[in-house]
Amino acid sequence: MAEFPKKITDDPYGAAILIRRLVVEQGLGYWRQYLAAFALMGVVAAASAGATYVLGQVINQAYVNKNVAGIATLSGVTVLLLFVKGIGTYGHTVILSKISNAILAYNQRQLFAKLMNESVGFFSERHSSEFLARMTAGAKSITDLLNMLINAIGRDFLVLVAMIAVMVSQDPILSLIGLVAVPPAMLMLRKLVKRIKGLAHTQFTGTASIMETMQESLQGIRTVKAFTLEGAMQKRIDGNIAAVERNANKMARVSNRSNPLMEMLGGFAVAGCLMYAGYSVVALNATPGAFFSFMTAFLMATEPAKRLARLNIDLNSQLVGARMLLEVIDSPATEKADDDKPALKLSDARIEFKDVSFAYRTDEPVLNRMSFVAEPGKMTALVGPSGGGKSTVLALLLRFYEVKDGAVLIDDQPISDVSRRSLRHQIGYVGQDVYMFRDNIRANIAFGKENATEEEIVEAAKAACAHDFIMAFPLGYDTPVGEHGTQLSGGQRQRIAVARALLRNAPIILLDEATAALDSESEKQVQEAIEHLCQNRTTIVIAHRLHTIMHADAILVVEGGEIVERGRHEELLRRGGRYASFFRLQQRDTGYLAEISAAE
Repeated sequence: MAEFPKKITDDPYGAAILIRRLVVEQGLGYWRQYLAAFALMGVVAAASAGATYVLGQVINQAYVNKNVAGIATLSGVTVLLLFVKGIGTYGHTVILSKISNAILAYNQRQLFAKLMNESVGFFSERHSSEFLARMTAGAKSITDLLNMLINAIGRDFLVLVAMIAVMVSQDPILSLIGLVAVPPAMLMLRKLVKRIKGLAHTQFTGTASIMETMQESLQGIRTVKAFTLEGAMQKRIDGNIAAVERNANKMARVSNRSNPLMEMLGGFAVAGCLMYAGYSVVALNATPGAFFSFMTAFLMATEPAKRLARLNIDLNSQLVGARMLLEVIDSPATEKADDDKPALKLSDARIEFKDVSFAYRTDEPVLNRMSFVAEPGKMTALVGPSGGGKSTVLALLLRFYEVKDGAVLIDDQPISDVSRRSLRHQIGYVGQDVYMFRDNIRANIAFGKENATEEEIVEAAKAACAHDFIMAFPLGYDTPVGEHGTQLSGGQRQRIAVARALLRNAPIILLDEATAALDSESEKQVQEAIEHLCQNRTTIVIAHRLHTIMHADAILVVEGGEIVERGRHEELLRRGGRYASFFRLQQRDTGYLAEISAAE
C-alpha cells in the first residue's frame, strides 16, 4: 500500500503546530499587554516614518526654498518625533520584558511541578543536569520565540510598512526597484531552515553534557581529589566544550550564510535606486528632498526587512529548546497524582507483604513471592547479602515503585488503594546516605513536619542526641550545613536525619543501614537516637552490622529476593544456618580488628 504524504499535523512538535500552541496557550493570556505593546510599536513606526519624511522636507527648505524659518520649524518637529519614538520604544520594551519574565517563571514552575510528579524510577534513568538544561534553556527559548513573533509583527513589520509608505509617496518606481532583492533572498533562506534545526538540537544536548560533567565533578569533588582525577575531569569537560564550540561555529556559519548574499542583493537595489534617483534629479528636475527622504526610508527599511527574512531561521533555532521543555511537561506522569484515593487509616500499623514479586527490569526478578509480617510496635530486621532485595522492600513500602504481583498491606489496607501522600505521612525514613538541603540545621530538621515550632525542633534534636553538638556551633541551629551537608560529619548528619524523622512523629519507621557508614563512637550515638525513634513504633530496619539488631523482635534473612530464615537472634544462632554464618563471620572480623587496635 502506498504511503500517504506526511501531513503537517502529524508531528505535535512541528514548527507550525508548536508556534500556534505557544501563542494560544501562553501568549494569549497577555493579550491586553501585547495590545498596548503593539500600539506603542505603531507609534514608533509612525514617528520613524514621520521623521524620515520631514528630513526630506528640510532638504527642500534648505536647497530649494532657502527658508531658514521653515528649516527651524521642521527641525523642531524632527526632535519631537524622535523623542516620541524613544518613549514608544521604551514602553513596548518594558512591557514585553515583563511578559517574558512572567512566561519564563510559569514554564519553570510547570517543569518543576511535573518533575515532582515523577517516580524514583524516572530519575534513575536520567541525569539531573538534563532537567536543569531544559528548565533554563528551554523556558528561555519559549520567551525568546514569542518575543521574536511579537517584534516581527509589531516592530519590524509596522516599521517596514511605514517606510514603504514613505518610499511610495516619494517615488513609486523607485520603490519597485528597491524590492528586487526580496524573491531570491526568500528562496535561499528556505534551504537553511532544516540545517539549523539539527544544529540547534546538537547545541542543546552538548550544553547539557557540559552541565552534567560540571555537576558531577563538583558534587564528587572529594572523590576527584582523592583519586587525582582532576586531569580526567578536565579532559572530559574540554571534550564537551570543544564539541559545543565546533557546533556553535558551524551554526554561526550556517545561520549567517545568508548575510553576504542579502547584502549583495541589497547593494544592487541601492545602486539601482541611486542611479534612477540621480537621473530624476538631474534630468527630470525632481526635488532633492524627495530623493533624500526616499533613500533614508529605504536604508531604514533594510534592517527590519532582513530580520523578517531571517525570522524562519531564528524561530526554528528557538523551537528546539521549546520542544525539549514541552516534551517533559507533556509526557504522562510516571507517578500520577492519586489524592482522590482514600487516606490510609491506621489502627495498629501492622505491615504485611503477601506473595510480593517485583523486578526493576523484565526477566531480572528482585523479589520472588516474598511474604512476611512486621508486627505493630515491634522491630523487624532485614539482613543478608547485598543485592538480595532488602532496600527494595522499603522502596515498595514508600511506593517509590509499584508492586507487580502480590500486595503490601498496612492494617489490612492495600497501600496501592490509598493515596501516596497519606501513606508517606505515616512513615519516618532514615537512610544510609542522608540528604541535607542547602540550608541551616533548623530548616533541615523542620522538613520533617510542616509549620514545626522551635520547641518541637529542639525537642526532636534532643531526643536524637543532636542538641549538644548543634549548640556547640557558634550559630547553633542557624549553622549552614553546606551542599549535601558537607559541613557536618557523617554521624551529625545521621542524627539530624533521626531528628527529622522524630519530628514527623510517624507510627512507622523505616531504617536503611542508618549506621553502616559510621565509626564506632558515632554509631553508638546514632544507635541511641534510633532507640528513641523506634519506641512503640512499627519499625523495619535493614542492617549490615548484625550487632545493631540483636534485640530485634524478628530477624528476616533475605537472599535472592526470598526470605530464607526468620526468627529472633538467639533462635537463629542455635539453628546454625545463614544468619549464624553471617554473625560468626562479623564477630571474627570484629575480634581481629579489636586485636589489632589493642596491639597498637
